[in-house]
Amino acid sequence: MTRETLTSRFGPRILARSVVKSRSTFQARFAKVRIDRVRQADTKIGLLHHVGGGNLGDGATLEAVAGNIKRRWPNAEIVAFSMNPDDTERRHGIRSHALRQSCWSIGYGPTGADATFKARVKAVTRKYGRVFYLLKAAGAVVRLPIEMLRELSFLASSRRTIKSFDLLIVSGGGQLTEKDGPWGFPYTILKWVVLARSAGVRCIFLNVGAGPLNQPLSRFFARRALMAADYVSLRDDKSRTLVYEIGFAGESRVCPDNVYGLEVPATEGGACERGSQPIVGFAPMPYPDPDPSGFAAEKNQLAYEAFMGKLASFASWLSSRSYRLALFGTDIGVDPLAIRDLQRTLLSNYGIPSPQYAANHSVKSVRDLLATMAGMDYVVTCRFHGVIFAHLLNKPVLAIAHHPKVTELMADLGLSSYCVDIRDFDVSLLADRFASMVKNAEEIKSRMAARLTSNRQQLRCQFDELFRFEGA
Repeated sequence: MTRETLTSRFGPRILARSVVKSRSTFQARFAKVRIDRVRQADTKIGLLHHVGGGNLGDGATLEAVAGNIKRRWPNAEIVAFSMNPDDTERRHGIRSHALRQSCWSIGYGPTGADATFKARVKAVTRKYGRVFYLLKAAGAVVRLPIEMLRELSFLASSRRTIKSFDLLIVSGGGQLTEKDGPWGFPYTILKWVVLARSAGVRCIFLNVGAGPLNQPLSRFFARRALMAADYVSLRDDKSRTLVYEIGFAGESRVCPDNVYGLEVPATEGGACERGSQPIVGFAPMPYPDPDPSGFAAEKNQLAYEAFMGKLASFASWLSSRSYRLALFGTDIGVDPLAIRDLQRTLLSNYGIPSPQYAANHSVKSVRDLLATMAGMDYVVTCRFHGVIFAHLLNKPVLAIAHHPKVTELMADLGLSSYCVDIRDFDVSLLADRFASMVKNAEEIKSRMAARLTSNRQQLRCQFDELFRFEGA
């Protein structure tokens, strides 16, 4: 969003506050914590993120924020608030607390007894549909008081936990969204911000994405959470525009996605640079998202099969032009299913066996993913952080956008010509865009490198402002 658009839409006073005061206000409020607590070398910081389902973009965000803080405040204690505390502790080596009552397993499914119960419910639903829905309505009436008591107990326990912290950072990328409805992400974010502020703990939103936020209750939860924070930064202009549209009138700034702050190891370059056959990294995803309800499930399955068919046709086109294809995913929870379906479609429709494709099954972490992508020459991806990972490695990228945030990111990078909409693209369009990308690869890489330097510099300045060591 341009300065003129902000001025016309929200008025010069709000614009002045957001641009001029965004640094000074937070620094003044945070100074006591930063000076007194850092000198005592015992600052305790919570990173709140819906992480733990297997999305490596989420994992990279957590690593980038924690790493940047530790490099500036080496004695700070970093703790995560996660949807999968056990996995977060094991994968990232930091202590973790549950973000909600019901947590995720890898793949975003429920854990333990909840998973078993839901599987049984689905089986009954398929067999006795009408009876089930009547029982479900009656059960909701019975469960509501029980769920309320459980949530009150969780809130009391969570407040005891948060009291020991000095700062709570909402650090994930797409946190201000309606995923799981108003009582999913929006309520969870507000809940923890209110608990923290009631315990005297400072709160900041660090380069988060916003949207979609269409339901009034979602907008209310998000607005109140933002208003209670000491510092707000969004990862793009569109997110900033949205938070003003839902009624937030406080100070804010725009800074690149936190993953741009990730330390990336040096790489040797792709196959082309080594004189070998060029490799195209191809990252499919499950689209549309699965929906358990009758007609919608059938409709989504048809759309998914059509999507897989187009991807397989494009992959066959690449193969016919002597490109090697490396199938990979940036979400180890759900993308492997899409990879297997794509392999089956390639075999059944084009007689291309999967051994010709370097489907990588050893990717378990962000480091594994970056090492795998380092050997690629070009990347085709559907996901937001798939684009960012390609950008970090300076790989020309073609995006099949499943969400406006992907389209906005590609536009921000000056790569709109290499972005198609997942809903209505065709294979010929994808092939034309890819051919253009290959033809202009060096110019694209030069443009991406310049933008990467700028993004990383902006993040360094932001972390320096917020976490400068004052005790030296």
